[in-house]
Amino acid sequence: MFHIRIFNHYLPVQYIALAFIEYWLLLLAVYLAVDIRLPDEAVRYFDLNDPYTLRASLFAIVMLCCTLSLGVYESKLKEGFSGVAVRSVVSFFLLGAALLTVLYYLFPEMQLGRGVLSIAVVLSLLLCLLSRAIFYLVVDAARLKRNVLILGAGAKALEIQALIESPGRKSSCNLIGFVAADSSESSVDPDRLIELGDELLPFCNTQRVDEIIVALDERRKNMGGRLPIDSLLDCKLAGIEVHDAVRFCERELGRIELNQLDPSWMLYSEGFRYSGVRDVSKRIFDIVICLVLLVVVWPFMLLTAIAVFLDDGMPVLYRQTRVGLNGKLFNLYKFRSMRKDAEKNGAVWARQNDDRITKVGAFIRNTRLDELPQIYNVLKGDMSFVGPRPERPEFVGDLNEKIPFFRERHRVKPGLMGWAQLKYPYGASIEDAAQKLRYDLYYTKNHSLLLDILIVIQTVEVVLLGKGVR
Repeated sequence: MFHIRIFNHYLPVQYIALAFIEYWLLLLAVYLAVDIRLPDEAVRYFDLNDPYTLRASLFAIVMLCCTLSLGVYESKLKEGFSGVAVRSVVSFFLLGAALLTVLYYLFPEMQLGRGVLSIAVVLSLLLCLLSRAIFYLVVDAARLKRNVLILGAGAKALEIQALIESPGRKSSCNLIGFVAADSSESSVDPDRLIELGDELLPFCNTQRVDEIIVALDERRKNMGGRLPIDSLLDCKLAGIEVHDAVRFCERELGRIELNQLDPSWMLYSEGFRYSGVRDVSKRIFDIVICLVLLVVVWPFMLLTAIAVFLDDGMPVLYRQTRVGLNGKLFNLYKFRSMRKDAEKNGAVWARQNDDRITKVGAFIRNTRLDELPQIYNVLKGDMSFVGPRPERPEFVGDLNEKIPFFRERHRVKPGLMGWAQLKYPYGASIEDAAQKLRYDLYYTKNHSLLLDILIVIQTVEVVLLGKGVR
């Protein structure tokens, strides 16, 4: 991928060209919207003296910024064109429209009007999706991938190779090969080992390497002399990104690999930060979305309560103790989906085709209707709308002992829906809990309002298709 350096930062030329094209398409969308909504008003397309030019420019810049902030362009390599479409809808209709609304409140003279704005958003989405589809057809997808060189040839390097070259996964990287730190590292295919000596930077320039992944086994020992600090620093100063294996997996997979993690990384990495502004904005988001959801779903909640009562009598609601923020216990509420004596012998993991589930219980689990009473938990403040799913204290003690860093998922409030639920099926064992923890740690480290919005949007697919239900 070709890069250009702007303000000391390297940017892909292909995406700069696409953004330039889309800027003019966004301007065009505004002019067309004015023509459609206000046919009697004369509009001079792309004329600097036209009163709509400045407003159209603001619209275009805001939409492009929202597109970049949600990673729309590179999502094609990770998620396919469907990922581009979902992120485009979120960036235009939610983030872009919301940001423009705030700007129009602050600067009324820049308003387009609700009718023009609505039409412009729809037209801009259609035009940009068309331009992106054509762009990915014209530009060779292989040339959009990042050329990656792995420093290391041991077990960690093999894991990174498996992630990049896994069959059926759309990777945004092209693996050039491996550079062994010493002769003792020999886990990878010898044919893919590259002998460089001190010629790391010239090789990277020749092969157009975009990123070097440091994946050495026994990292602290390697720092004693096997890690080529000078060569890596030369590469970094030349614009080649240098990251460790944890950072690479975080970026590419949206998860944090536990077997590559150490406490010092969590302490010194970006993220895992407290923000008062973030807490306030998240609480406002929780309350607003729960109140809106409650207005929509209360009839379904009433029908669900009646169905549970007719199927298996009282009680309709099921109260269960869960572990919340910083290990604090709280009572979680759900519509009862199991028999009254389901846990007469103590708490057990749910299992596939669980015979304790009632007929109505199976339906409300598949449709997620059993989760709706947790709106009360969110409004009360025990939970957030988005966050790691809360576990039962009967299981947490065992999980804390057997899974490293499991306690860290309790650094944020648990949620009604979460990142792990989107990325991993329903967990009903210690192994499943360990796999889900990779995604929960990613959310704990990187949670933001934008990520919450994306999770809410993508959860619609989970609900409609019944993914992760057990």
